[in-house]
Amino acid sequence: MADRTSSSTTIKAGKAEIMAVIADLESYPDWASGIREFTVQETGADGRAARARLTFDGGPFSDTVGLSYHWEGDDSVRWELVEKGNVVTGLHGTYSLVEGDAETEVTYELAVDVRVPTIGMVKRKAEKRIIDSALKGLKRHVER
Repeated sequence: MADRTSSSTTIKAGKAEIMAVIADLESYPDWASGIREFTVQETGADGRAARARLTFDGGPFSDTVGLSYHWEGDDSVRWELVEKGNVVTGLHGTYSLVEGDAETEVTYELAVDVRVPTIGMVKRKAEKRIIDSALKGLKRHVER
C-alpha cells in the first residue's frame, strides 16, 4: 500500500477548531457523504478516539471496518485498518493541518485496498473522489 492519493483545501478557521470537527468521529454522518455510522470503541488519554468502527456506503459497495487512530495534537491524525471488512482489506489515512494567519491548509492522504482486483488508476480515482468529498464536507461544516 505504498501509493497514496492526496488533496488539500484551505479552511477559514484555526487548526484547533478544524481538528475538533475531525476528532468528532460520531458526527461524520452529518457532514461527510457516504459515512453511515461511526462508533468510537476506545479513547486515548487525550479523550480522542483510539479505535473506532466505520460503516460507509461507497456507491457500488458498503462495508464496516475497524480503525486505529494516532493523534499529533491539532497538527495531524492518522488512521489505519485493524479490522478488515467484507470489501476493504487495507486502509491508511492522514489529515495534516498547517495554520496560517486567518486560515488553515488541510491535507488529506488516503490509500485503500479492496478484495476485488482493481487497476491502480481506477483505485486512485476512487480515493480522489472520497478525499475531495470529505474535504468539501469538512470545509462547508467548519465555515458555516
